[in-house]
Amino acid sequence: MRTYDFTPLYRSAVGFDRLAGLLESAARTSQENGWPPYNIETTGENAYRIEIAVAGFKPDELNIEVKENLLTVTGRKTANDDDAGRNFLHRGLAERDFERRFQLADYVVVKGADLINGLLSIDLQRELPEALKPRRIEIGGGQALIEGKKGKAA
Repeated sequence: MRTYDFTPLYRSAVGFDRLAGLLESAARTSQENGWPPYNIETTGENAYRIEIAVAGFKPDELNIEVKENLLTVTGRKTANDDDAGRNFLHRGLAERDFERRFQLADYVVVKGADLINGLLSIDLQRELPEALKPRRIEIGGGQALIEGKKGKAA
C-alpha cells in the first residue's frame, strides 16, 4: 500500500488542515474487506444517494447515525432461531456484522432512508444557508450630489 506525506501541504497552506486530515484519514482507513458493497450517486444538483447491499438484514438490525459530518451505517445480526434446525451444504450469504463510514461535506444532511429488496438507500441533500447562496447585487444610478451645487439659481 502506498502512503502519502502531506507535510508540505501543512507548511505552505493555511486553513486547509481539515482537508489534509480528510485525505490522511481516507488513505489510512481504506476499508480492506469491501463488504458490504455500495454505490454513491448524484440524483440532482445538490442531491445524493448512497445504496448499500444489505441482503438478509432487517430494518431493526441496521443503524444509521450522523455525527460531526460522519455518516456511520452499522449492521448487527441478531441470533436467528430458524438456523438452528437447518443443515447448510454451502453458506454463501454473508450474515456478518459490518460498519461503513462516509465523510459528508459541510451542509450535507440526511433526508431519509429506505430498505427495499435488500438495498439500503440513504438520501442526502446539500442545504446551503442563505448567507452562502449566490445573490444578485443591484447597481445604483451613481448620481452623487456635490454639496452646495444643488439647486443654485444664477
